This record gives sequence, C-alpha cells and structure tokens, in this order.
Amino acid sequence: MQPQYWSIDLLPGLMLSEQKLLKAQEIENTLDLLQQTKTLESKIDLASKLKLHLKHLNKWIALADLARIPSVGNQYCGLILHAGIVSVVQLAQTPFPQLHRQIVRLQVTTIGRKDLTPSVVQVRQWIEEAKILSN
Repeated sequence: MQPQYWSIDLLPGLMLSEQKLLKAQEIENTLDLLQQTKTLESKIDLASKLKLHLKHLNKWIALADLARIPSVGNQYCGLILHAGIVSVVQLAQTPFPQLHRQIVRLQVTTIGRKDLTPSVVQVRQWIEEAKILSN
C-alpha cells in the first residue's frame, strides 16, 4: 500500500492566504509539508517564515500525516483530527470501536446527524491502513 499525497489546497481548513504562504515556501503538496517539517527545529523555522504560531503549523502537519492513509485522504483527515487523533501512529494504536463512538458523538454534536458518520467497517479500515503505514 502506497501513502497518498494531496495538493496543499485540498487540505481541509486552509484558507487561500495560508495556501499561498505555504506555496511561497515551495510547499505544493502534503509530501512537501511533511518533508520540510521532520524536526522540531524545522517546524519552528517554517512557522517563523510563515509568521504563524507553531500550533497552526502542527495542525496542518497532522492533517497531512493523516491524509496519507488511502481510505482517509483529504476527505476524513479533519474528522479524525477533530476526534482527537493527531497522527498515523496514534490512529494505528486506537481501538476502532472507541474511535467510531468518538466520531459518532462528534458528528451528532457538531452537525446533528448520525447518518453521515463513517461506518465501523470504514473506521476499522483506517486503523488497519494506519498500522501498515506506521510500520
């Protein structure tokens, strides 16, 4: 299984101005973002260049990391992040029934609809793929 990488403008929650800031630093896609932020020093340096708080950059890095999972992609990375999972490694270690319950609660609380929640089978697939990618 190959990880997926997305154009930076497809990551959820990034405003056009933020996308332009990243592209000005030669970050065109999620792979570029992950490669340029491998160390704490490189994260601090990039946050400084972007004139952003490190927590905003860390959120984008978490989204890019989660989006690598083929069954997650840019469609579900934000949902998983809002459910409290911040990395592929953490997702790989999360029991799928627990994560599914968290996501159901999140969906019902934020949009009032349980029917839009990914299935247990889908959540299990995310975790299985995360296990493969984290090895």
